[in-house]
Amino acid sequence: MMQTSNSEAAARSVLGAASRRAGLDPAGAELVRLSENALFRLPGGIIARVARAGQAAAALREVAVARWLEANDVPAVKVWPGVDQPIEVDGRAVTWWRELPAHRHGTALQVATALRRLHDLRPPTAFDIGRLDPFVRLAERIARAAMLDEAARAWMRGHLAELQARYAELPPGLPESVVHGDAWIGNVVSTDDGQVVLLDLERCSIGPPEWDLTSTAVKAFSIAGITAEDYGTFVKAYGNDVTAWAGFETLRDIREFRMTCMAAQVAAENPARRDEMELRLACLRGQRGPRPWRWTPVP
Repeated sequence: MMQTSNSEAAARSVLGAASRRAGLDPAGAELVRLSENALFRLPGGIIARVARAGQAAAALREVAVARWLEANDVPAVKVWPGVDQPIEVDGRAVTWWRELPAHRHGTALQVATALRRLHDLRPPTAFDIGRLDPFVRLAERIARAAMLDEAARAWMRGHLAELQARYAELPPGLPESVVHGDAWIGNVVSTDDGQVVLLDLERCSIGPPEWDLTSTAVKAFSIAGITAEDYGTFVKAYGNDVTAWAGFETLRDIREFRMTCMAAQVAAENPARRDEMELRLACLRGQRGPRPWRWTPVP
């Protein structure tokens, strides 16, 4: 029998207390994924999401965004009805969602279509959706990355400050809109019943739509996760090529840095991911040649 990790045990304890307060039965909860958030499958088609500590405001906004998208007929993950959420236990927010039917990562065409629909919406007026923060939690991830030596940590802090200064000087671009905030292909899925659905809405906010478009460009040209032809399809469907914009390199560099900080966070909890963290850091520091780099996904 596989031993339950301390992280999973802590998440299960929070889930149990929150579910009972919500009037839901946590018995038989099955761990789906343990990464930035802990996801559990409950009987009856419920997915429970246990956030890391300090994310209650983001969870509250995510629930509001999901309900707003549903009201605007934008296919997105739906909150479980009849529950006042999120519920906070020990500083961790818990939310409950309708389980999706069988699904797979969206194609470049599907991502472009979903983003076009999202970016064309009028911003919500019933709640404050907030402004995009491309640097959210990065300083914390660097500080908590136990696998980093002090020299690497100092470089990452310096690089973060440089990126923040560059972001403050972004040139004019597309009109600001509601953005997804983390619009990589895995967060737009195609279901077996024909829906293209937006997932992970916790970073939805007002910001430059180029931020969302950059994720697919990075997938194509930084890590070769999709082909140049796929990217061309994406550009044609959306109607804009972010790589032709003067601010693209800044957003690309921030996105790559976020991916590296995420790998550092994962490696601190799973030493088997240390090689991937070190590879990404070496790439950013110019020690692995030009893009594209071969990065392996981390959970």
